[in-house]
Amino acid sequence: MDATHQVRQTSVDAMLEGVRETLFDQGLSRSTLASVLEQLKELAARSELWGAEDFPPPEEGEHQARYLIAQQPDKTFALYLNVMRPGKRIPPHDHTTWACIAGVEGEECNTLYRRLDDGSVDGRAELEVSAERLIGAGDGIALMPDDIHSVVIDGDAPIRHLHLYGRALETLDARTVFDLEAGTCRPMDIGVKTRQAGKTLQAGE
Repeated sequence: MDATHQVRQTSVDAMLEGVRETLFDQGLSRSTLASVLEQLKELAARSELWGAEDFPPPEEGEHQARYLIAQQPDKTFALYLNVMRPGKRIPPHDHTTWACIAGVEGEECNTLYRRLDDGSVDGRAELEVSAERLIGAGDGIALMPDDIHSVVIDGDAPIRHLHLYGRALETLDARTVFDLEAGTCRPMDIGVKTRQAGKTLQAGE
C-alpha cells in the first residue's frame, strides 16, 4: 500500500469513527447531520486523496463512475466517491436513509423538492421545488431519509464529490424516483454499477 492509500484509509477510518460517535451520542436529526456533513467536508477538502490516478473518470460515452471507498461489515456508513461528467442528470428521488454530499472539485446542481400529495394513490406523486443548491468544493448538503432531490452536472469537466449514506446504496431497495411532468413515481434502481479497486460490484456484494 503506497503512502497516498495509507493516508486515505487512515483519514476515512477517522472520519467514519467520528460520524458513528456523533450519531450514537445524538441520534439522527437535521442538526446531527449538519455535524456529520462538516466531518465529511473536511475529508473532501483533502483533494489529493481523490485524484484521477486512483479514481478515473467514466469512459467516453458514460456519465458516471461511482467508487465504494468504505462501509461497515453490515453495509452501514457507506462512503462513495462519485465522478460525473457534464450532462449527467439524476431525476428527483429519495434515499430511504440519511445522506451527506461534499464537494471535492467541480459543481453539481441539487434541486430539493417538497411532496404535496399524501402518497395514498399508488404510483402518483405531486412535487414542488423548495430550494436549489450548487454544491462545489468546500460545500455540501445533508439529506434526511425522506428528503427528495435531483442532480444535474453542467460545466465542461468531470466533478468529484464524496457521498456518505447511512446504508449502502446496494441495499436500498425501497427508494422512489419521481417524474415531475407526469406526476408519477416508481421504485428506483441503483443506476450505474459501483466500482471498487478496479472491479465492479454487484448488488449485495
